[in-house]
Amino acid sequence: MAWNEPGGGKRERDPWGRNSGSGGGGKSPDFEKIFKQLRARLGRFGGSGGGGIFTIIVALLLAWLALTSYTVIGARQVGVVLRFGEYSRMLPPGFHLKLPSPIEEVSKVATTQVRSFSDKVTMLTNDENIVSVNFNVQYQVSDARDYLFSISDPDETLKEAAEAAVRSVVGNNNMDTLLSGQGAQLVAKTRVALQNTVDEYHSGIVVTEVSFQNVSPPDQVRDAFDDVNKAREDKQRIENEAQAYASQVVPVARGNAARIAAEAAGYKASRIAQATGDTERFNLLLAQYKAAPEVTRKRLWLETMESVLANNPKVIDGSNGRNMIYLPVNKLFGTKADGNVPVPGAQQQSAGADASANDSKSGGGQ
Repeated sequence: MAWNEPGGGKRERDPWGRNSGSGGGGKSPDFEKIFKQLRARLGRFGGSGGGGIFTIIVALLLAWLALTSYTVIGARQVGVVLRFGEYSRMLPPGFHLKLPSPIEEVSKVATTQVRSFSDKVTMLTNDENIVSVNFNVQYQVSDARDYLFSISDPDETLKEAAEAAVRSVVGNNNMDTLLSGQGAQLVAKTRVALQNTVDEYHSGIVVTEVSFQNVSPPDQVRDAFDDVNKAREDKQRIENEAQAYASQVVPVARGNAARIAAEAAGYKASRIAQATGDTERFNLLLAQYKAAPEVTRKRLWLETMESVLANNPKVIDGSNGRNMIYLPVNKLFGTKADGNVPVPGAQQQSAGADASANDSKSGGGQ
């Protein structure tokens, strides 16, 4: 029957030969007897009592050596080996043998892991305005040895250095600069200041990114700053509209100016050509006049009269000077394109009268 098998009204016994009574009224266990029984049981593994204990000790020692004489470093980690608490060497990723603990201890540090933290600070700007800044910092471990031994708490130190860097950058700028579109420049300055600080501490940390998630004034003056931002946006919108209008009007004005300049150049060329032609014509006429003055004078007079009479209304006298009646024949019959008035039955008479008039005037001119 098992030692803890119930039934039979017998008192249960534990493996050490003790009676397990119910309740708390039993006697206290005999520790000397228990120790003797334990030594007797362990002695079965090595024959005699002393040899069995030695064998167990040796087995435990071998197990301890086997379990603490190697280490495995992950692909994203490096191992820092400490020999009696002092830095010894670095271990790359992989399987490595080492002296058993506590002679050598290995601290594993994730160097490729991107760590981050966020914080919120309220501070004064350069123009003595209060502003709240929510910022985030991302960083990695660049030197595992410095990260473990240069400072006691590198993560907490980085948080304090980040707050100091943010206060330094924000304190050197005014509220308008912080709320305008210059956030990227301020973030870059903060990152440089933070990296310089952690490098001075030899913390083994490289800052990969710093970002301002929210920069806002206190709630008491938020409405006023919102109005300022709205006015700034309206100004930018109006400037954009003005630039768009200028981009539309200026090309049209330039086109009109080019057209006017082209027309002026064409008019200039036309006038010059006409003047040149008139000069040439006058020179030719002068040469003809010098060669035959009388003939040229008469021809000019005839051409002039032809031009004048062709474009003006005429009065025809068919009574040989006895009666002179002026009739607005141009209104009665309508004038032709050449200025002549068609009179029925008087075309030949009109032609004869014109010819006699021309002869008489030619004779008078001579």
